[in-house]
Amino acid sequence: MKTFITDDFLLNSEPARRLYHEYAEGMPIFDYHCHLNPQEIYEDKQFSDIGEAWLAGDHYKWRVMRTCGVPEEYVTGKASFQEKFQRFAAVMPALVGNPIYHWSHLELLRFFGIEELLDTASAPAIWDKANSVLQSPQGTARALITSSKVRALCTTDDPADDLQYHKLLAEDKDFATQVLPTFRPDKILHVENDEYPVYLQKLGAAAGVYIRTLDDVKTALKQRLDYFASCGCRLSDHSFGSPDFTVWDEEAAQEAMNKALNGEKPLDYEVAAYQSLLMDFLGGEYAARGFTMQLHLGALRNLNTLRFRGLGPDVGCDSIGDGIPAASLAALLDRLAVRDALPKSILYTLNASDNEKLIAAAGCFHDGATAGKVQFGSAWWFNDHLDGMEKQLRDLANIGVLSRFVGMLTDSRSFLSYPRHEYFRRILCRVIGGWVADGQAPADYELLAAMVQDICFHNVANFIGIQG
Repeated sequence: MKTFITDDFLLNSEPARRLYHEYAEGMPIFDYHCHLNPQEIYEDKQFSDIGEAWLAGDHYKWRVMRTCGVPEEYVTGKASFQEKFQRFAAVMPALVGNPIYHWSHLELLRFFGIEELLDTASAPAIWDKANSVLQSPQGTARALITSSKVRALCTTDDPADDLQYHKLLAEDKDFATQVLPTFRPDKILHVENDEYPVYLQKLGAAAGVYIRTLDDVKTALKQRLDYFASCGCRLSDHSFGSPDFTVWDEEAAQEAMNKALNGEKPLDYEVAAYQSLLMDFLGGEYAARGFTMQLHLGALRNLNTLRFRGLGPDVGCDSIGDGIPAASLAALLDRLAVRDALPKSILYTLNASDNEKLIAAAGCFHDGATAGKVQFGSAWWFNDHLDGMEKQLRDLANIGVLSRFVGMLTDSRSFLSYPRHEYFRRILCRVIGGWVADGQAPADYELLAAMVQDICFHNVANFIGIQG
């Protein structure tokens, strides 16, 4: 059967169709948060097959395969990628209503020109056709990025990373897409984790600092921030569940470090003190360098102990937390704002019930100089589907200012994920076009075209400070 993805997929009104086809469709991409490997970009990785390209690291697909009863051998195990692909194809008909059904067929259509629905019967022909592209010059990592019209992308990088491949890419004049690092210091902030003492040594070695005190941590982080800035970094990123940023106790923060270094678990109060003080410090450092601070909030990670022991993190065993304490987040933003040290910030939540809370909080910290200084970020992870994106856009429009929104990102480990930007743009035009069709917005296409194109690309390029 032929794909359901027509030219007007998701565009359910004439204004939506006009906005998308005339204004959104041709816009370039600025993928300001992803998990692509810069080494694979530099070396222009050639994928062996669609199984590797799709299933080597995609925990979204792993989750649904397990849900459909696929044994782990064919998910993350030792089965061949062809066998894994066949098992994924077999479960695809069961995924109607799941965004993976949309994304997968969009990717087949856009990268490979495949119009058939993926299932057990079509899998062999799709395998052969996709592989013929992936094994050609059009199927390399760089070619996939270029064909998707990606002007710039930002990877996710540990402060101890040497950024070797970012530097090599910056010197490579044959590749037009900017590949920039993002400062992600989660391992130094989560003092409660067992691996913290080992990581402390790694960070210290990278920075040339012997770390034993909170001041030592700050010295090391400043050194690495300067290094990242020299390599083109313009953003940081942080992941927290339900953090408490209300504890400003330096003695307790140091005690958290001391206990962690001695193999003891710090108290919740001590962890909160440590994270509050470090985030306050880092926020000021970001502001001083013109970095944008991203806060990913509300994830419950590694819920399945057996799976974590066997496979490690990021394997599809994370979930949605109960909610983000508004007072906690406000305490951090306010402490920075009071001393004029609040950086441009993007707030994401995994719990859609927190949308309004974060949008309202963000609106309290604009400075009248930077448009949309504190952003409510795109529908994240379990929310990046039709309903979740529509809710995020409508909530932002209702409580904030949608026209200043910095738009979509892939948050992906796959070079085949760029049709997610198309997916978002269709939904964006669906929402705005629906307002026109319902008489809630004027049929002024000059006005609306600028709004749509700003959200698709221009806002984030201006916000982060990189023009494509």
